[in-house]
Amino acid sequence: MPFPQDPQDPNHQDHQDNDMHDEDEIIQGDEIDEVFEGDDAEGDVAMDSDDEDHEMGEGDEEILLHNDSIAYFDAHKDSVFAIAQHPIYPQLIATGGSEGEADDAPGKGYVFDTSAAVSRPVLPPSFQSDPSAGQQQNPQLTPIFEIDGHTDSINALAFTLPKGEFLASAGMDGRLRVYAVGTGNNQFQFQFLAESQETEEINWLLPCPSADFPNTLALGASDGSVWVFTIDPTDSASPIQIIQSYFLHTGPCTAGAWSADGNLLATVSEDASMHVFDVWGVAAAKNLVTDNGQTVVSLTEADQRFAVEGGLYSVAISPSGNFVAAGGAGGNIKIVGLPRLSEQPQQTKPTASRPAPAIRGPAGRRMPAPSQRPSASGAGAEPSAQAGAILASLAVQGDGIETLAFSPLPNTLLAAGSVDGSIAVYDSARSFAVRKHIRGAHEGESVVKVDFVKSATSQPGTHGWLLTSCGLDGVVRRWDLRGATATQQTMQGGAAVSGLMKEWRGHAGGEGGGVLGFVQGETGERVVTAGDDGVVLVFEA
Repeated sequence: MPFPQDPQDPNHQDHQDNDMHDEDEIIQGDEIDEVFEGDDAEGDVAMDSDDEDHEMGEGDEEILLHNDSIAYFDAHKDSVFAIAQHPIYPQLIATGGSEGEADDAPGKGYVFDTSAAVSRPVLPPSFQSDPSAGQQQNPQLTPIFEIDGHTDSINALAFTLPKGEFLASAGMDGRLRVYAVGTGNNQFQFQFLAESQETEEINWLLPCPSADFPNTLALGASDGSVWVFTIDPTDSASPIQIIQSYFLHTGPCTAGAWSADGNLLATVSEDASMHVFDVWGVAAAKNLVTDNGQTVVSLTEADQRFAVEGGLYSVAISPSGNFVAAGGAGGNIKIVGLPRLSEQPQQTKPTASRPAPAIRGPAGRRMPAPSQRPSASGAGAEPSAQAGAILASLAVQGDGIETLAFSPLPNTLLAAGSVDGSIAVYDSARSFAVRKHIRGAHEGESVVKVDFVKSATSQPGTHGWLLTSCGLDGVVRRWDLRGATATQQTMQGGAAVSGLMKEWRGHAGGEGGGVLGFVQGETGERVVTAGDDGVVLVFEA
């Protein structure tokens, strides 16, 4: 079955982050560049608020219809917990959730093509007086494949990198199910390949970005374990192969992140620990691992400088690979240095008389020999004196940090979304000074995800500055972090919010109606959402 060719990736160069300090740096509120607040007490009244001027009769229900989407998918019978996008064909979307609200409802997922969502022209000002005049009927998208075989909800999905040759679904039943993805006759084709179950419940699933180790996935489990698998369809007896398994967390593993080169895997846990694993042995070959022989950094609450009461729930590694950010309860973010894994001199092929020796990893698993292992970019061995050092302790937001994202290089921004509904943006090149603190970014509801647009080709000058966010308020928003824009909008009862470019509505919002995730491809021109209301919507930027 033929597969699409991998497009040429841009070459990213290491970026040297400036003004880093070995000592902890605590960011306080009075050090913030810009703060934007809304006022819940003024302006529009929330839909579920009492209105003194109008007493609704028993059984009355007030409904506000506002739908900015250009297409929808509504085959799910319950909340949509997971969403994934094909890396080569961004119109190919996979979603997963539950088959119903019953406790014993099986997991269910779908794959559909968003190509039927037709772009709409920008309406002239004359339509503003009569918005209904320009409305078009949204196409209902239909599934091209159904994901079955889970006895509990699907809560994570991923297409493998770099070519999207496989789709993996992970569930609360602990199952990892893998499907081969192919193209033929101008149609996408899916075929079940294999299943693996090594744990009781899977919390997250991430594809490894390294082209040297294609079709590799990492997952974190509720028992604290972390697993790395490689998919090899040529091995009919065991197509899902365990590469590594780690058991350092003592509580549920809540989040994970790969480094940009795929050499390191950072994970965090409810037990407030963070471990950065040397998955392929690159750091071990340079004697840069910790005493446990598995990690380059291992920090727990036993270190009072790192301790976060209530646990850690989000993690991200900077594009340069110089440091990792871990977010947790109480609005705490810890910035920790990572070793600089430099590029080895180019190796010549081993001669037949001196073959490169095979090295056995945990449980006798075969690992690449040192001369065969990939390495990060850079020149010469350069162990960082900051490896494992806590470079900054950030505590600007008032509740748990649910999501973290770094901007693409050359920008040096870190965005954090909080349960308190705010988004904070830090600049790592300025000792993690707070660039913006957007209070009420999602109207007091939890921010679920923040993600930078990777390549804003349609908007010159905005590369690395555009941030997309979603929350339990049911709204998706796009921010220009350079500052206020010409299309500056208002929200939260008329309070101006600097940098808000656009917002998309269509989900119910509130309890059971929030946005639980989204994908936006490389360019951010289309945003596809996973709704707690069981609906998937396609929005156009």
